[in-house]
Amino acid sequence: MFSYYWAKVIKKIRGKAIKQSLIDNTSKVEAGSQLVNVKMDKYSFCGYDCKIMNCTIGAFCSIADGVIIGGANHPYLWGSTSPTFYQGRDSVKKKFSNYCRPEDQMTLIGNDVWIGDRAIIKAGVVIADGAVVGMGSIVTKNIGPYEIWAGNPAKLIKKRFSDELISKYVESKWWEKDDDLIDRCSAAIKNPNEFVEHFLEDNQ
Repeated sequence: MFSYYWAKVIKKIRGKAIKQSLIDNTSKVEAGSQLVNVKMDKYSFCGYDCKIMNCTIGAFCSIADGVIIGGANHPYLWGSTSPTFYQGRDSVKKKFSNYCRPEDQMTLIGNDVWIGDRAIIKAGVVIADGAVVGMGSIVTKNIGPYEIWAGNPAKLIKKRFSDELISKYVESKWWEKDDDLIDRCSAAIKNPNEFVEHFLEDNQ
């Protein structure tokens, strides 16, 4: 039992690396994760050992352990993809030239998105509100609202709700409401129809 809790302590004290990022004070980044140029909205989290670069993450998102989102682009249309030919600090110190490489693409993660363990999200992809990405998936295409994708490469498995209900959720933007209203509506969370209707009434 002691070894279990000691391992948990060691896992948590490793620290995290966050650079040029804005993380809402209600959100959390677990130990071992690296975030560069990331904006994370309220009540979202990323698990242990994630690597996220150049990404905007909405509210109420759940990002599991070991997820990779985005990353630096290599100029594959040049004569070489090696960083020895473009600007910036890299693993290899030698510079034969210092050309500006193409700007990194931003990856956009909507609100209330759940990304499973060890999923990989290609830079520049858009994952819309309410989507789910299965564990171990490799996402190379945009994902629509409330769609569930999984696999390598990831493909659409099904939608969380009917198209009519999805339209209501998109219209409601419940994640933008104040905490008091969300708190009052939370009793209906197990009934998707009832839950969203509260927010639609508030919009009127």
